[in-house]
Amino acid sequence: MTSRPVIPVRGAGKPSAQALAQMDKRWRARYLMLAPHRLGFFLAMVVLVASGLWWALVQLDRSTAWLGLHHAVSSTLVHSAVMAFGFIPLFFSGFLFTAGPKWLGVEPLPVQDLRVPLLTQAAGWLLWLAGAHLHPGVAWAGLALACAGLVWMTVQFWVRIRLSQAQDQLHARAIGTACVVGCASVAGLWLSLVLDAHAAARAWVFTGLWGFVVVVYVTVAHRMIPFFTSSAMPMVQAWRPFWVLWLMLAAAALQVLAAWLELAGVPSSAAGTTWLLVHGTLQLVVGTVLVWLAWVWGLVQSLKNKLLAMLHIGFLWLGVAYLLGGLSQWLAGTLGMGVLGLGALHALTMGCLASLMLAMVTRVSCGHSGRALVADRIVWTLFWCLQAAAVLRIAASVPGIAGLPLPLLPLAAGLWAATMGAWGLRLGRWYGRLRADGRPG
Repeated sequence: MTSRPVIPVRGAGKPSAQALAQMDKRWRARYLMLAPHRLGFFLAMVVLVASGLWWALVQLDRSTAWLGLHHAVSSTLVHSAVMAFGFIPLFFSGFLFTAGPKWLGVEPLPVQDLRVPLLTQAAGWLLWLAGAHLHPGVAWAGLALACAGLVWMTVQFWVRIRLSQAQDQLHARAIGTACVVGCASVAGLWLSLVLDAHAAARAWVFTGLWGFVVVVYVTVAHRMIPFFTSSAMPMVQAWRPFWVLWLMLAAAALQVLAAWLELAGVPSSAAGTTWLLVHGTLQLVVGTVLVWLAWVWGLVQSLKNKLLAMLHIGFLWLGVAYLLGGLSQWLAGTLGMGVLGLGALHALTMGCLASLMLAMVTRVSCGHSGRALVADRIVWTLFWCLQAAAVLRIAASVPGIAGLPLPLLPLAAGLWAATMGAWGLRLGRWYGRLRADGRPG
């Protein structure tokens, strides 16, 4: 008869050395159900690693034709959808159902209630990747599953909001509204694919990216980056006026509008030049303000703390993305050169969103696994590998550089896959084990 593993329980103080020595050190799937972030982050890592490996193989096949891949659905659309809606909402779930109840002053949702919607999303996105090569119907089924799981998760978060009596609900309600936009975007993407309307499908992806993903990111950044900075560095005062949040939300809404105006053909119409210059100017203004904000929030001071520096560098990328986007619009409006658009997009996704994802998820995972809140050598190296991948991808969109013999796109995709694979494997081992300090959670 085998003895049951020791799981330390909540007590008055720190578990004894004897209890820690007897604690189960093995990875077990049931430990994923001990806290919301464990299950959400683990499933996010599965989708992240799978999608990164898939895209690296697609890029390899494009440049060499070694694999002879069959594409039942546009691989570019599959890539953009899974990067916007696949692993990121699963990472969101870990934050929303861990920090969200604390913001709102409500009881946290039992992890068991999250199991089905999160597993449904993860399974749906893995089917989406498989369907890209097997059959469009498989991809549609996967997308429908992912949408159902996201809707379910969104409803659960809104129930927490409705139960709250907290006076300050602005950040939570902004995130909840963004999640509704995300649900509508995935549903719109599914309908567009079924109707073979690929231009509309692209617009829905951008709607979800800016109206859902970016809105959640900037809302959390507005609430948490000044707090983290002032906590780690008391000499830096927490400064987060609400006009900054409204500016970032309005800037995201502008990008959603731009996606639909592009679908309507406005950039190529008689008024197209005017729109491009107005859009470009607004992006340049927003980008300048965000770079200034990154400085005010303590970018330079944060460099003394690697984990904090990762957050600030990630936020700096947001300003860079807007600046590149504005420059791209001006080049298109004045010289007719449609360049840097993809560079701006990947400055946002790989530079900003991925950097903040790596920093925030690492921070939460360390804190909730009983480890020190530091970026060790491994994390710091992975972070700079990610920066290199982002720079490679942006460089690949620049005329003259993209034509060099060096295959920048496969290199960027391979470096992304390797970085996220190493990060995912490391943290994935934590989620299925008990906390190193023996505490619950």
